[in-house]
Amino acid sequence: MRRYGKNTDEDDIRQRPNRKGNRPRTNIRPKHEEAVEGMVVTVDRGRLTCLVEDRLVMAMKARELGRKAAVVGDHVAIVGDLSGEKDTLARIVRIEPRSSVLRRTADDDDPYERVVVANADQLAIVTALADPEPRPRLIDRCLVAAYDAGLEPLLVLTKSDLAPPDELLELYGALGVPYVVTSREELESGAAVDRVRKQLDGKITAFVGHSGVGKTTLVNALVSQERRRSTGHVNAVTGRGRHTTTSARAIPLPGTEGWVIDTPGVRSFGLHHVDPSRVINAFPDLEPGTEGCPRACSHDEPDCALDQWVADGHADPQRLYSLRRLLATRERTEGD
Repeated sequence: MRRYGKNTDEDDIRQRPNRKGNRPRTNIRPKHEEAVEGMVVTVDRGRLTCLVEDRLVMAMKARELGRKAAVVGDHVAIVGDLSGEKDTLARIVRIEPRSSVLRRTADDDDPYERVVVANADQLAIVTALADPEPRPRLIDRCLVAAYDAGLEPLLVLTKSDLAPPDELLELYGALGVPYVVTSREELESGAAVDRVRKQLDGKITAFVGHSGVGKTTLVNALVSQERRRSTGHVNAVTGRGRHTTTSARAIPLPGTEGWVIDTPGVRSFGLHHVDPSRVINAFPDLEPGTEGCPRACSHDEPDCALDQWVADGHADPQRLYSLRRLLATRERTEGD
């Protein structure tokens, strides 16, 4: 029995008649040269709202994309009804290459990656100084995810009227992470909003944080004309906040060229997808010192070359401590 490949040039192959009279199947896919570019601003149960020029268009993913999913922040190619009128539906036929991808897993043992946002430039890690109490391990994990994704981290400390920020700022001082401290009164007066907005101008910033830390309140203040979402409260018994943001959404920042991406509150931030060897890339002053490390060095063992590198005065000892603390988050749970 003869078998033929897809690209045979023999002319003695018998062609079977198409009894149904419909078009034969083909592997050639349409190029969709007429497709228009848009940006995904929210995803809700298989329906994607995209910004096309100056209007919002509801779309769904084309079957030809298979299991590849579009997320908030993605630049996509869209065909179909692009009027944006009610009850119209377009199709996303292509997802453009991403400049960055922020991922997380449910926990460190979960191999399933969840893409939080795409094409962001900055990750704003929002944490309250009190009510609820700050969770440094969760902050560390968000920092590791930001460094792994190539995002610039920004620490936003809220509710400074309830507790001072000094201890937390000292903990992260050696990392050189930019920060903004806000209070409830400053949010109401607009003083804190102006300080935060300066850090966001010209960038696409994803906001992440534990539930109840005031993330949505801050986003509401930044985009006051839209009043993003309702805000929640902190449970007095558990000390945990209530989820008020249930899906990510990208919002243009008024008066600037920046974008804000509000994401649902997180109670865990798994790092199963992060290769610990890439964390060192966020420490350019320590990275040259790893040349003398043994193969597969964890950078936290007796013969690690970074100890001598720091002892010789090439880097601040606090920087090495911070690196090892971040690497250790891969082995700890957020509640530690």
